[in-house]
Amino acid sequence: MSDQPLDGAVALVTGASSGIGAATARRLAREGAAVALVARRGDQLDQVADDIAKLGGHAVAVQADITDPDRAEDAVQSTLDRLGRLDVLVNNAGLMLLNPALHTTLEEWDRMVSLNVTALLHVTHAALPHLIYAASTSPRQVADLVNISSTAGRVARPGSSVYNLTKFGLNGFAESLRQELVGERVRVSVVEPGTTDTELVDHLSDTVRDAARRQVAGIEALRPEDIADAICYIVTRERRVAVNEMLVRAGDQTW
Repeated sequence: MSDQPLDGAVALVTGASSGIGAATARRLAREGAAVALVARRGDQLDQVADDIAKLGGHAVAVQADITDPDRAEDAVQSTLDRLGRLDVLVNNAGLMLLNPALHTTLEEWDRMVSLNVTALLHVTHAALPHLIYAASTSPRQVADLVNISSTAGRVARPGSSVYNLTKFGLNGFAESLRQELVGERVRVSVVEPGTTDTELVDHLSDTVRDAARRQVAGIEALRPEDIADAICYIVTRERRVAVNEMLVRAGDQTW
């Protein structure tokens, strides 16, 4: 008998081309899951899939812009066609654009809402029937929907009003969904990372990026693998255990 807790399970991870998404895909594969890697950057997805294959795991690259509802649905269907089922969904794709409200653009706000909220809704809506089916048919008798939020879903700060909006909103959506799906044996969880060494700040303007880096100076940032550990802990629990919320701050972080 395999000692891998996710042996036979299939996971779909959005934003899987780098950072937390890539680290999570690698970790879930190490625990026995076959993983569908979803993101817009196909070349980077192929590299992550190759990395997983070299470690003896199985992953498929699904290039898709999930802000388009049809592409999001196609990504879920491609996962089913190629891997046969869907037991775990990790909604990780996200964008952080920081600026005071008076000095930003509607385009920046729209981009954040489109990826952080609308795309997550597209994928979740397409995946839910298949997660419910997996929970009723798998030996584990449970499926998992994990949403990556942020400390910004708990603490509002100047310059991040719409990023806060997307993460506070995600937390509320997840809690309502959790209550709806309890009877279906689909666990809904939120992971809230603190300061983490990812590409999020790379999308900021030079001035805002420098200010953001000054704000976290002296903090030893979390690594993407630290958040992957948290996600892995959640989805490998026995069915009787539901870890619905996990806040993971950097050890030196105060907010």
